[in-house]
Amino acid sequence: MENQHRQIKGYRELTSAEIALMNEIKTKGAELGELVEKLRATEGLDQRWVSIGATDFQTALMALTRAVAQPTFF
Repeated sequence: MENQHRQIKGYRELTSAEIALMNEIKTKGAELGELVEKLRATEGLDQRWVSIGATDFQTALMALTRAVAQPTFF
């Protein structure tokens, strides 16, 4: 189904430049996710801080996504 986001309340159609930015954010998110997995698999690290860092990365990626998408809802 094309333009599915139009049927989701609070979302708008994105320009091609905005779509490119969203895809770049998603790519960087995947890279950061791989880094976090490496850190989680490394013995001797403070895993509490790894988890805090992972959460902060997720928060930052969501903020960047919302900056581009500009949803009209809370």
